[in-house]
Amino acid sequence: MRIRVDEKLAEAAVLGGAFFGGGGGGDLRLGLKHAKLAIEMGEVVIVDVDSIPEDKYIATASMVGAPAAKERYLLPVHAIKSTELFMNVARVPLGGLISSENGGYSTINGWIQSAVLGIPIVDAPTDGRAHPAAVMGSMGLHKLPNYLSIQTAVGGNKEKGKYIEVIVKGSLERAAKMIREAAVQAGGLVAVTRNPVAPDYVKENAAVGAISQAIEVGKIMQENISNPEQMVERIVQYLGGGEVIDKGEVKQVALETKGGFDIGRIIVKGSTVEKYEITFWNEFMTLEDAEGRRYGTFPDLIVMVDLQTGLPLTSAEVKRGDKVLLVTIPKEHIILGTGVKDPDVLKLVEQVIGKKIV
Repeated sequence: MRIRVDEKLAEAAVLGGAFFGGGGGGDLRLGLKHAKLAIEMGEVVIVDVDSIPEDKYIATASMVGAPAAKERYLLPVHAIKSTELFMNVARVPLGGLISSENGGYSTINGWIQSAVLGIPIVDAPTDGRAHPAAVMGSMGLHKLPNYLSIQTAVGGNKEKGKYIEVIVKGSLERAAKMIREAAVQAGGLVAVTRNPVAPDYVKENAAVGAISQAIEVGKIMQENISNPEQMVERIVQYLGGGEVIDKGEVKQVALETKGGFDIGRIIVKGSTVEKYEITFWNEFMTLEDAEGRRYGTFPDLIVMVDLQTGLPLTSAEVKRGDKVLLVTIPKEHIILGTGVKDPDVLKLVEQVIGKKIV
């Protein structure tokens, strides 16, 4: 497979990515802007993992931080600089880039670097849905005791004294914590390139084909965006499972930016149930009603679709008064990476939101 991205396909990737963001995954509008910028800057090519030579390595491109942070400042040049730093430090032949996840922005992680540096995008993101913690998008590398993580991060506004370039080598979890702190120091967000691995490791542990899945969902959205309920029905049919839980109005949003994450809960008044509570840790983690009935639990996909625009909403942009459609897609119908299948990793969610996950 070798697909040259054009503007229509770029839009489909971003729209579908936003659906798989599940409340996170970055700003869809910025994703559209930077996807179009990438194809203006050069050629963006998506290839399958089998096309990467065995003697080459694949690295992950991502953004790390809190989407709602008020001083976040990230430019396309920061993403390019991050990958250039990585190539200088890692000193391995880089044959491809993969995104850390799907999302309204995350699906196009690496596209600008691909256009400028001529490195193909591999259709095997570390996870087929968005997730909050870097370890969830690290394909199980944290379980390899001798694996040395190499991570580079760039971001922040120079005029405000927040610009930062960070190079970290070490155990994966320690390196991820350093990068998260870099995001805090940069004002909330950094562009990251990390974790060189062989193509065979990606085949076994990444969400192989998840970019293609997002593009197909995005095409359904392009055709049905004016009718959100029909759009969701067709997405559920395409994915082979899922459910529209209810439609309603957002009554309350409690959000706190803490340690480089957005954490909080949203209350929605439904049409068939009086009250739903959604907890989030960047992404939507749980969906319950007032009686405690659980409708979705991360890594299930919990999606909040704006009934006015037909677009999925992130936790950072949901506001009181929004009219929304609540949708769940069971994890069995999403292409997931190894990182979000580990019960020990999922226990991190319990510690943050205070609800049973595993």
